[in-house]
Amino acid sequence: MPTAVGRRADRLAPIHRVTRGIDRVTRGIDRRNVVRCAIVAAVAYAAWLAIGTFGRPYNFFDMKIYHGAVVWWASGHELYEFIAPETTLGFTYPPFAGLVMLPMAQLPIGAAGLVNAAASIAALALVLAGLLRPIVDRLGWPLWFTVAVAVPLAVAIEPGRETLGYGQVNILLFALIMADLIGLRWRSRRGTHYAATDGPLLRFIYGGAWAGAGIGLATAVKLTPALFIAYLLITRQWRVAATAIGTTIGVTVGTFAIVGAESRTYFGSVLWQTERVGAADMTPNQSLAGLLARLYDSIETPGLLWLAFSVLVLALGLSRAASSRADGDELTAFTLVGLTANVISPISWTHHLVWVIPAIIVLADAAVRRREASRGIPQRTGQGSAFGGLPGLNGLRPPIWYPTLTGLRHGVAAIGLYLLFLISPIWPYEHQLPEMSHYQDGLFGALMENSLAVALIVLVAALPWRPGAEPAFYGDRLARAVVVNNHR
Repeated sequence: MPTAVGRRADRLAPIHRVTRGIDRVTRGIDRRNVVRCAIVAAVAYAAWLAIGTFGRPYNFFDMKIYHGAVVWWASGHELYEFIAPETTLGFTYPPFAGLVMLPMAQLPIGAAGLVNAAASIAALALVLAGLLRPIVDRLGWPLWFTVAVAVPLAVAIEPGRETLGYGQVNILLFALIMADLIGLRWRSRRGTHYAATDGPLLRFIYGGAWAGAGIGLATAVKLTPALFIAYLLITRQWRVAATAIGTTIGVTVGTFAIVGAESRTYFGSVLWQTERVGAADMTPNQSLAGLLARLYDSIETPGLLWLAFSVLVLALGLSRAASSRADGDELTAFTLVGLTANVISPISWTHHLVWVIPAIIVLADAAVRRREASRGIPQRTGQGSAFGGLPGLNGLRPPIWYPTLTGLRHGVAAIGLYLLFLISPIWPYEHQLPEMSHYQDGLFGALMENSLAVALIVLVAALPWRPGAEPAFYGDRLARAVVVNNHR
């Protein structure tokens, strides 16, 4: 016969079980989050140490030029007449960029640099969230943790730390272009991101009708993103190309209406004054033109040779980008176009080379995909799967006998590319004519001084794409197939 104490224990037993279960789950979640936060802090600290070890002294040098130019302009002077003190450098961007930067004339130079750095890091975080979302969904990783680790890793490498340290705008322009990539994704799967009860604004946003506006704005600020318009035309994305062209023309014409004198000065003379940005052979110019100038040990690039190789690289990069898109990998297509623009541009400073960030992501994801496929592990259907989540279309080949080696070369390439741009071996071998020859340290020194440029060319020629990774091209076709299947 149970005692009173036993009966009371029996009544409380379910409560204790529930409480223990809640405590156990809570402790588990807290423990995992604590570990993840510790990893994020460790990565951020390591990135900070890497910047101090491999980076250069940063004092918002370029931001001082921009800030000084807009302050000069706001005080009633001509924008393109400004020359920064103790330099020969002035404002080189189109007048629309000057209008965008004009509000920072109200801030001290240090505050303007910090605002630009904060905005750039926030934009980078949003871009990485968009790029990594299909990958982490497939792998089952927490998005916030992956992005929190990826941001300091991206900031630590040469393009990230140079952009932030010098007060440049490359990450912001990168974000504008990548916003169009997200828009293309949404447009290819329109109807899946909003409900029938959503308002017209959400339908406009998630319908991706605005795709192309980011490329147009980036082109109005800096001319090199115009290559993305050429890519859109080659791949017959007529509506997106028209949006990009219309945005560029509209913004430029609007700028003419507001600041006509500066616009005439820029397009009439400043645009063609290439000497305003520096000599071609300067070590931080890691474009094809800089590579050829240094190989010829000349201040100027051999023009005809540069033109011939540029046409070859342009044809190769755009054709590979079109093939990548046709196979359903829009991210790699955009990355190839961005890398091609870096290579063929007459001047590509190291802070311009932000397109190595998605290249590293593509290589790492290619390694994971090949390893999964070799093991016969089916990918999760849904966002990021090979065929947009259609049932029965993600069959993979059976396991092979050496699965541990599958994807190894892509993984090694991703790690090697990251380490190359982290260490940035160009600076110990920096030379400047006529004071010192680019062959001062022999052939090895010349190779190191040109190592980033060589890596860009290799990426344009050999960056793999991931068939079906982001099937924007197939979106409409798959959406119709889903509808047909659902009605059968």
